[in-house]
Amino acid sequence: MFADRARIHIRSGKGGDGHVSFRREKYVPAGGPDGGDGGKGGDIIFEVDKSMNTLFTYKHKYMFKAGNGEEGGNKRCHGANGADLVLKVPEGTILREEHSGEIIADMSGENMRKTILRGGRGGRGNMNFATPTNQAPQYAEPGKAALDLDIIMELKLVADVGLVGFPNAGKSTFLSRVTNAKPKIASYPFTTIQPNLGVVDFGDGRGFVIADMPGLIEGAAEGVGLGHEFLRHIERTRVIIHIVDCASFDGRDPVEDIRAIHKELMQYNPAIMKKPIVIAANKIDVIYGMEDDPVERVRAAFEKDGYKVYPISAVTGQGVKELLYAVQKLLDTVAPEIEFYEQEFFPEDMIVTDDLPYTIAVTTDQKGRSVYIVEGPKIDKMLSYTNLESEKGFTYFQNWMRKTGINQNLERYGIGEGDTVRMYGHEFNYYTENTEAENESDE
Repeated sequence: MFADRARIHIRSGKGGDGHVSFRREKYVPAGGPDGGDGGKGGDIIFEVDKSMNTLFTYKHKYMFKAGNGEEGGNKRCHGANGADLVLKVPEGTILREEHSGEIIADMSGENMRKTILRGGRGGRGNMNFATPTNQAPQYAEPGKAALDLDIIMELKLVADVGLVGFPNAGKSTFLSRVTNAKPKIASYPFTTIQPNLGVVDFGDGRGFVIADMPGLIEGAAEGVGLGHEFLRHIERTRVIIHIVDCASFDGRDPVEDIRAIHKELMQYNPAIMKKPIVIAANKIDVIYGMEDDPVERVRAAFEKDGYKVYPISAVTGQGVKELLYAVQKLLDTVAPEIEFYEQEFFPEDMIVTDDLPYTIAVTTDQKGRSVYIVEGPKIDKMLSYTNLESEKGFTYFQNWMRKTGINQNLERYGIGEGDTVRMYGHEFNYYTENTEAENESDE
């Protein structure tokens, strides 16, 4: 069964709680605190598996959870980290936040592996809270909570060439002849209810991936029939082969059929019609002797607009080789760039820090330069879920600092260009947005 859409719920792992304990050894009657830190919760990671071409795995399972971090132990023992959960998906899978519809990740191109939800950080054990005035702290920090997210997964097939046309135009027959694909073929409308992929191999190291898109009907752009479920697969193809039935045994007009399909593609996404399109006038093995040559009618109607028409028979193979070589030449002129969907939804937005406090303390380093130490639950909670090692994660954190007014508060404390900001083991140099813009313009 082919599945190109699925709804799932994912949950990262909760951080393990810090531990409260004290050294108790024979010759150490008053040992200090030695409660260890809790382990980090597991991450939810999506990874492309190029051997997959369906989301069927996710059709019958809804909940996916990463492992929780373990509680810290005595003798400063660190709790084990929770196991990450890696979810394999086909290349071309789009992840959307269910309620907003915004894109979380596009699993294609160079984006082969992405952490979607980070596990909660483990809580600190009581060994971290000993001070000269409180040498025996009786408390530890709880682990950070897990994050939950409802996701809609959509598969947009990544193929070089897409086949479009009305049901029974002969697309499945064509695909089975030119590739190793084995689509189901029958003589009734809506024969193909799932996209089929195959590889055209010229035997000289050249070739391309071709996808048979399910038969379209008028109104598909508005969602009639399976509508958008099928049309979205065409967006990522580089060249389109439009197969039309020139035999017209069911009374259809090939010229009107082509115009109808073009109208659906234009209404769904005008960019599709800017792709190279060739017309395959199929079933020429049964049209000879017709008083009105349908192939010439198609040529007269469309070649003047730049659409090259190739008469073929998917059954006998007549004209197929010429069509395939023409498509290969087109592919050689079309840059193999795949439309990539940028991230719109950031799971970090779910972390509520509005009511949490923070403090700013000013000190100096060994060289007498000002250092601004920013700490508190507000900062701690955000840092526990944000990956500052990634460019996007760091950019998100910078924007959060600005939106929450922390930068403005730092300026009230007198922070200047290049001064140091410290936050729980992280150290940054402070620059205003204007300075950054000037630096960029200088470059």
